[in-house]
Amino acid sequence: MKHLIPFVKSPPSVAVIRLQGMIASGPGAGRLNDAALAPAIEIAFKRGKPKAVALVINSPGGSPVQSALIAARIRRLAGEHKLPVLAFVEDVAASGGYWLATAADEVFADANSILGSIGVISAGFGLHDLIGRYGVERRVYTSGTSKSQLDPFRPEKPEDVARLQGLLDQIHQNFIAQVKDRRGVKLADQDLFTGEFWLGAQAVELGLADGLGHLVPVLKDRYGDKVKLRVYGPRRPFLSRFGLSLMQDALTLSEERALYARFGL
Repeated sequence: MKHLIPFVKSPPSVAVIRLQGMIASGPGAGRLNDAALAPAIEIAFKRGKPKAVALVINSPGGSPVQSALIAARIRRLAGEHKLPVLAFVEDVAASGGYWLATAADEVFADANSILGSIGVISAGFGLHDLIGRYGVERRVYTSGTSKSQLDPFRPEKPEDVARLQGLLDQIHQNFIAQVKDRRGVKLADQDLFTGEFWLGAQAVELGLADGLGHLVPVLKDRYGDKVKLRVYGPRRPFLSRFGLSLMQDALTLSEERALYARFGL
């Protein structure tokens, strides 16, 4: 209520947006996507005249499109409201999770945080030998020579693999452009775009992060001991509040655990 009383100075505040989980479109508890996060991000920049916006990131990545949409929304609002954005990496900001970190003006991490994995991956299974062994015949009818490309129940075609590789390479170049644009001269000369990932201290040396530090100490040091943190995040889907999306949430958790497992987490 202090802001309603004349001549009483309110302590500075920082809006904190939690970005935790797999980055993917569609509904599901724990999924990060632009549609789910948009209300929280918009409010964080507008409510209460914050001094800054802090991103708390713990994500192994996921959709490059959703990563780009979320980061672009943050940058647009930062420009409109002229607010600095600080990112604080917890366990991991890798792949799309690091794309989110590039939306910040400064990136901080724990010494044990994992950052990087600036690359693109597509994975699947080839099951044509398996179904052939059991006498299963695959029947597919298409209009369009590429409509059934990379069908897991058929042998790979070199031209289909080359086409997919071309798409992955283009997305990779977009990712690299985002990192170079946001991190600029801070980046080390060595190739940081191989998909490799690093711990916090080395990420600082390589220019992927600006320093080691945690949310509260850094913000108190910058804005004073009385700084107020206002935390924002996506709302839980309506049905999940009543336990009616357990199957979908279980599938999401399984996908997310597989992504985290790539980093030993």
